[in-house]
Amino acid sequence: MPVIIAPVDSISHSDSTDSQELFPIREVSRMTGINPVTLRAWERRYGLIQPMRTESGHRLYSRHDIETVNRILSWVERGVAVSKVGKILARDARQAEAVRAEGVAPQENEWLQLQARLRQAISAFDDRQLESLYGQVLATYPISVAFQDILMPLWSELLRHQGRFGQASEWLFFDAFLRMQVSQRLQLASAAAPRRVLLAALPGECRKLELLVAGLLIARDGLAVRVLGMGQPFDELTLVCQKIQPQALVIFSNHAHNHDLAARLNRLAQTLDCPLFIAGDASDLAENDLAGSSIGCLGNDGPVMQRRLQQFLSGSLDT
Repeated sequence: MPVIIAPVDSISHSDSTDSQELFPIREVSRMTGINPVTLRAWERRYGLIQPMRTESGHRLYSRHDIETVNRILSWVERGVAVSKVGKILARDARQAEAVRAEGVAPQENEWLQLQARLRQAISAFDDRQLESLYGQVLATYPISVAFQDILMPLWSELLRHQGRFGQASEWLFFDAFLRMQVSQRLQLASAAAPRRVLLAALPGECRKLELLVAGLLIARDGLAVRVLGMGQPFDELTLVCQKIQPQALVIFSNHAHNHDLAARLNRLAQTLDCPLFIAGDASDLAENDLAGSSIGCLGNDGPVMQRRLQQFLSGSLDT
């Protein structure tokens, strides 16, 4: 992979104190799939990325800049307008700062090393090595860290980069492996828990693994999550709840909501005998529209989703 190792005096960025691995715009375009014109627009028009500059004015992007580009792309693919992505990135930065302020330093180097080893196993289609590494991750970290910080970011990266021969097969291999593992954990938890929450996706607004992982992150001792099938008709959820009689129904979406989502959820809530919640990225995006309604917003972070659900069900947190 062509890179530029730029000395300090060739960069106009004031906070560069050491030589860094930097990438020209054509390389960033190749790595992310975003053309240079769009990258420049995200910088000039929206201020979403701030690459360094050489003395001659050429843009140089750091690894952090490339991660930001991928995050922007992820939100745009979920239906969020580019003009609104800046607020989301700022919110995420505040949350990360709050985590650091609490003294919980992310072990990013260890995570990156594990991801590199996982990537090697995936590239070799080595299911035994992949299973061993998966077990190591789950034995070392809490479930929320294992999936949100290690496994799913790698899954998303492989999903985005399927341009070369064999990369689509690698993603399919990893996706099938994770779906099997998560499904097994959910089934074991469901058999042991006396109470049950139903989890359903808004049609076309997440992938199967994202829904399964959300169920795994929401579940806790004594409360299992039953994941309904992809493509579950929205207008039949009342019927399903009448027959299963769950403690709650959680609607999951990773896309930006359209204007009638709040109205649809409110109509659904009026037909249910159990509380209704929304989770995933759409939960944060729809929170203002649902303020004052009977629908609870669980967020998109594992521990937060689990805690809010418990508080809502216990009556200690109002919608």
